[in-house]
Amino acid sequence: MTHHFHCPQRNLATILINVKTKAPLSTFKPYPVLVSATMGFLFVIFLFISHLNTAFSGHCSTTTATKTFQKCMSLPTQQASIAWTFHPHNATLDVCFFGTFISPSGWVGWGINPMSAEMTGTRALVAFPDPNSGQLVLLPYILDPSVKLQKSPLLSRPLDIHLISSSATLYGGKMATIHNGATVQIYATVKLVPNKTKIHHVWNRGLYVQGYSPTIHPTTSNDLSSITTFDVLSGSAATQHNNVDMLKLVHGILNAISWGLLLPMGAVTARYLRHVQALGPTWFYVHSGIQLSAFFLGTVGFAIGIRMGAMSPGVTYGLHRKLGFAAFCLGALQTLALLFRPKTTHKFRKYWKSYHHFVGYSCVVLGVVNVFQGFEVMGEGRSYAKLGYCLCLSTLVGICIALEVNSWVIFCRKSKEEKMRREGLISGSDKGSGIHSGTHSGIHG
Repeated sequence: MTHHFHCPQRNLATILINVKTKAPLSTFKPYPVLVSATMGFLFVIFLFISHLNTAFSGHCSTTTATKTFQKCMSLPTQQASIAWTFHPHNATLDVCFFGTFISPSGWVGWGINPMSAEMTGTRALVAFPDPNSGQLVLLPYILDPSVKLQKSPLLSRPLDIHLISSSATLYGGKMATIHNGATVQIYATVKLVPNKTKIHHVWNRGLYVQGYSPTIHPTTSNDLSSITTFDVLSGSAATQHNNVDMLKLVHGILNAISWGLLLPMGAVTARYLRHVQALGPTWFYVHSGIQLSAFFLGTVGFAIGIRMGAMSPGVTYGLHRKLGFAAFCLGALQTLALLFRPKTTHKFRKYWKSYHHFVGYSCVVLGVVNVFQGFEVMGEGRSYAKLGYCLCLSTLVGICIALEVNSWVIFCRKSKEEKMRREGLISGSDKGSGIHSGTHSGIHG
């Protein structure tokens, strides 16, 4: 019984000592990190391209239950569309706007701005449930500057354009009810100015109505971009809105990859690969290459964002803009810090290192936070693109956790080995390959 009791302890001690000396840090392979990151980038690009195809491919119909129109067009936001027939002989335009409610007590509106492609100045027709009867009503409104500033409630008043007729119906007929996602059709016949066929169309929707006053609509990117201009005679749309949409997608792709993925990946490279002895100084060049590439792509994305702001007057995103400027400035400081990097023997090296770490990690955090803020601004808070980014980021975080645990395990292993060496349990020449004779004696004791 005694021999049976001591033998497993000897084997356990042997195993523990041998395990402590295996898998040194220099045997760590960085390839899984690079492969995972590459797959993540490809996945994000695939999702954005899929979103790009979806954004520019919509469906419209020229036929309703009561009327057939000559032309139709899918509008760029809110899954809306419009169908129309233009009569050149008397400059009359028959229109049907297709929109959807986002609340049972909400509103849907469509209108024409006779002056410019913006909300202010729009002559609108707004459909919503009557507060008393619950039936669908359609009332005219003029969106003057006081409405945008919310100085006073929006009150219905006659339009100063030649509106011949107007009506609204719910898709599904008389039995249809107003609910979240319900489709409404707004019909209007308008007399246009002769020889002026390029019309500015404005549409939107809100969550609720106070009395007969529609309240402010949501302020996501899609809601603030619900404006388009097209020629009712030829059906050709103005290109500026399409250009803004394309810039928005490019802006999102570049910034998600640069600030949201490449920059954190560069930080991970510096933290964990610098201790891999087999790599030598290669880790520094990999780290610098990744960070410089991230800053270059991020600068292009930042410049596109500035350009979009100039192309969209009145559309502002305070928090997203501030976070973007802060991340860009920190990234620029990090890039400039390379020019003033002191040698390892310099007395100011430790201060430079502390500054480099603080600014670098701050830039990473701001960049990732602003990517999520960008998804909200673009109205993609529940999109597959955001899901793909979250999967890529969580994969990178998982890799960081695994590497951090690996580092601590190796650190504790070395500390334990040094302690045992000091206590004489193992000799320096053994390197953990065997057990000191005293250990054998103690186990067999």
